Amino acid sequence: MSRAALLVLADGRFPAGGHAHSGGAEAAVKAGRITGAESLESFCRGRLHTVGLVSAALAAAAVLGVDPRLLDEAADARTPSPALRTAARKLGRQLMRAARATWPSAELDAVAREFPKGAHQPLVLGLAARAAGLEPLDAAYCAAYESVSGPASATVRLLSLDPFDATAVLARLAPELERVADQAMEAARRVIDEGTDALPSASAPLLEIGAEAHAAWPVRLFAS
Repeated sequence: MSRAALLVLADGRFPAGGHAHSGGAEAAVKAGRITGAESLESFCRGRLHTVGLVSAALAAAAVLGVDPRLLDEAADARTPSPALRTAARKLGRQLMRAARATWPSAELDAVAREFPKGAHQPLVLGLAARAAGLEPLDAAYCAAYESVSGPASATVRLLSLDPFDATAVLARLAPELERVADQAMEAARRVIDEGTDALPSASAPLLEIGAEAHAAWPVRLFAS
């Protein structure tokens, strides 16, 4: 295992398409729920313990070798918003392209053929981590971090928020991120014996509602 591969996978410059998505931050800014660093931290904390936890568990389970089709179905069931399902599959397709170019793998090739329109992004993230020789907990950390780093970066553009303040938000969330990654890892291990019902299903209704409203905007800075 090369832990350095985790740095490549988690790097914001990895060409996985995440820069085009705000993780719900654009809709939250317009609704007045994010106005500065303090409200950004609250938003990211809520996202970490819902979307982040679910994504981290899915990614870890993929590294453990759980059937990708079952994980994709589980991700669909935990994503009520059609707009978010579409976004997740677009991100999954782009991540798959980047992962196959970076860590060639017969398993990645097979999943790409099975899901020509894209599998859910957390599933692909886990498969990419597996191809890179990473551990399930590494994938959980990466998914949890992505769940908050995306909105933080987007808010810098949306509100001209000081990048130092946005980065400080991520640093303050680090202890919670560790706990979420550990919880996700525990859930992923249970999937082996209990099936995908063992995966967390924490929901974030405002993110779902915001995503549907955002998808209908005639002009938007981010895709989701």
